[in-house]
Amino acid sequence: MIIEQFEDKNLSHFSYAILSECNREIVLVDPARDPKPYYDFARAHDAEITGIIETHPHADFVSSHLQIQKQRAAKIYASKLMKPAFAFTSFDDGAVLALGRIRLKAMNTPGHSPDSISVVLEHEGKDKAVFTGDTLFIGDCGRPDLREQGEDLDLKREELAKKMYNSLRSKLMLLEDDVLVYPAHGAGTLCGKALSKANISTIGAEKSTNWSLQDMSEAEFTKEILTDQPFIPQYFPYDVDLNKKGAPDLDESLANLSLGLKIDNLEQVENLDPNIIIVDTRSSEAYKKQHLKNSINIMDGDKFETWLGSLISPGDPFFLAAVDDEALTGLMERVAKIGYEPFIKAAFVLGFGTEASAELNFKAFKKDPSAYTIVDIRNQSEAESQPAFKHSINIPLPELEQRLKEVPTDKPIVVHCAGGYRSAAGSSLLENSLDVNVFDLGNHIEEFIHNS
Repeated sequence: MIIEQFEDKNLSHFSYAILSECNREIVLVDPARDPKPYYDFARAHDAEITGIIETHPHADFVSSHLQIQKQRAAKIYASKLMKPAFAFTSFDDGAVLALGRIRLKAMNTPGHSPDSISVVLEHEGKDKAVFTGDTLFIGDCGRPDLREQGEDLDLKREELAKKMYNSLRSKLMLLEDDVLVYPAHGAGTLCGKALSKANISTIGAEKSTNWSLQDMSEAEFTKEILTDQPFIPQYFPYDVDLNKKGAPDLDESLANLSLGLKIDNLEQVENLDPNIIIVDTRSSEAYKKQHLKNSINIMDGDKFETWLGSLISPGDPFFLAAVDDEALTGLMERVAKIGYEPFIKAAFVLGFGTEASAELNFKAFKKDPSAYTIVDIRNQSEAESQPAFKHSINIPLPELEQRLKEVPTDKPIVVHCAGGYRSAAGSSLLENSLDVNVFDLGNHIEEFIHNS
């Protein structure tokens, strides 16, 4: 038996291949959008992918389950509560999937979503591992507030929190202490708030260290789990629906996008629809020197997918601009991870600009910050725990466009976050919308946060 863990660091996502070496069969758990790594694993072990288990319809990434079903004739297993639009085999309490000497046992563990399951792996008669999806993480448990709107099972977040409390205690905590825990996410995901950087644990270790498994009442648990959860990106409900339908084949979807286009003169710019926003993924330095009107600077960084899906609404068309063809190819694949590739109106390399961002006189700002309107676009919990400036206005980046009227325009505006990535996006957004000089404090913020 081999359990292979695959990691997508950008989305803090773990997926798994379970290989039965005796009969050369593989079952996947929560696969990512691109099936190639799983196909490569199967080829390397001369094995066939015969099954895919979806622990729930994911909100933060698009799964390749439907593509693998079509291309490998593999069966999809999921809870009947998921009510998917594709052919599937119900995998709920009591259901068992045999894989050589491996038995995969379904366990309904609602809480993160009403249709969440965990999968217990039994090998040669003993429980060896559990794939917990977004129910139990290492150091935390899944948040229960992502599915309270737009669902057939319209459960309030408090009800899901209570279900999570019960799932952890009446199901997962009853497993033996030496059972390995394989979650669907690690530190950095928005599906929880206090995850460890580790990628594997045991039930015993989690009982000792995970806050959500400690002795507390249901009311105490509910209050704690619903406090200070991260924001919910706009794309989350869209991805849930897409995963319940099944995403189109990745290669076919990306083939609809063309490469080779370069915007490097004014005539080419005039051919672009001025009403469609440009997602400019270049560095903030390059963006500030020259960019196009109606652009937002979402840099090609670790959390590009998350911020794209937070600032661009599902269904809204956008242009995708990058520094070169290689970067553009990689970014289109990353856009597809959250199912946004149909919304790309055109993708191009950008080597021209009609606009330049105002340059901050940092010495003048440092001497008298009160001469500026300071907009802190960190999350509320960040701003409260580490204040940087007196009298700054805290509007988290995901809310900025909807709350523009709250930003005074009687002074120049300085935007900051915790390190410079979000402030590049936030300042570019305000530049598009306000008739006043907007400055990005960038990484200069470190001088103020560290000294506060």
